[in-house]
Amino acid sequence: MPPRLLLWTDQAEPYRAAIAAAGLEGRVAIEALPRKAMPSEETLAGTEAMLAWGAPPGLIGRMPRLRWIQALTAGVEGWLALPDLRPEIVLTCARGTHRSSMPENILGALFHITKPYHAIALDQRERRWTRRVSVPLGGKTLGILGLGAIGQEVARLARALGMRVIGTRRGGAPLPGLAEVFPPDRTEEVLAQSDFVLLLLPATPETENMMDARRLARMRREAWLLNFGRGALIVDEDLVAAVRERRIAGAVLDVFREEPLPPDHPFWTTEGIMVLPHIGGLHPERDAIVAALLADNLARFLDGRPLREVVDRAAGY
Repeated sequence: MPPRLLLWTDQAEPYRAAIAAAGLEGRVAIEALPRKAMPSEETLAGTEAMLAWGAPPGLIGRMPRLRWIQALTAGVEGWLALPDLRPEIVLTCARGTHRSSMPENILGALFHITKPYHAIALDQRERRWTRRVSVPLGGKTLGILGLGAIGQEVARLARALGMRVIGTRRGGAPLPGLAEVFPPDRTEEVLAQSDFVLLLLPATPETENMMDARRLARMRREAWLLNFGRGALIVDEDLVAAVRERRIAGAVLDVFREEPLPPDHPFWTTEGIMVLPHIGGLHPERDAIVAALLADNLARFLDGRPLREVVDRAAGY
C-alpha cells in the first residue's frame, strides 16, 4: 500500500497538481482536509507524511506512523514548541519560497521611507501642489541581520541601487559584493553603521528580544528599523519609546508577536511606526511555489533520499 500523505490546507489543488506533474500520483495516497477540519482517528493512525500550517499540541502524538512534516512557512517556532514532535520525525520548512516577493516588499518599504509618494497622494486629495524632495538610497548603508537566502537577494537588489550593504550571518563568512559580513556577536557594529537596519532572523532563544533598549541605543538617530523576520525579535515597548523620543527615526514592521495586531497596541498610534499586515512573503502564486518544493521533497521521501530545507532543531530554523 502506498504511503499516505495528508494535505492539511485550504488550497490543496496546487499541491495535487504539482504531485501529478511530478509523476508521483500513483506512488502516494493523498487525503486533503481544510485547515479548520480535524483529521479522523483513521487518518491520524495511517498518515506518514503531512503538509500543514501547524498542529495543536497532542495531535502528532496520535500519529504513530508520521515520518515527515512539510511546514507551509519558513518560520517553524510553532512546530518546534510542540512537546510531541518526536526526534525521528523530519521537519522541513518553506525556506526560500519567499525569495521573489519578500525582497521586493522590503525594497517597497525602503522607497516608502525615502520617497514622498504617500504625502503627494494625500496632497492630491486636497488639490494641493507641494514640491517634495526624495532622499536618495544610493550611498546609504543597509545593515541586514540574517543574511540567508532572502537577505542575500535583498543585498543584491540594494547594491544595484548604489547602497552599501553590510550584515550578519552565522559564522561571519564573507559574501560577494557585501562591504562587510560579521558574526552575530558583532551585531552592534552593524547597528552603529547602518542607515537602515533590516531584521530577517528566525525566532530562537538567542534572537528573542534582541532589539531591546540597549541595542536600539546603538542605532543612529536618523536610522530606520525594518522587521520582516519575526515579531519576537523586538521588545515592543522599547521600540515605541525609542521612536517617540526620536532616538531612532522610525520603524516599518511586517511581523508581530500577536497577529492580527490588537487594536489597542501602541504600534498603531505611534508616529513614525508603520504597521504592515504581514504582507512580506505573500505572492499570488505562493501555493504553486511551495507546491514545487513539496513535490520535490515527496519524490525524495519516496526514494529514501535526503529532503530539502530540513530544519535544524538545535539552531531553531
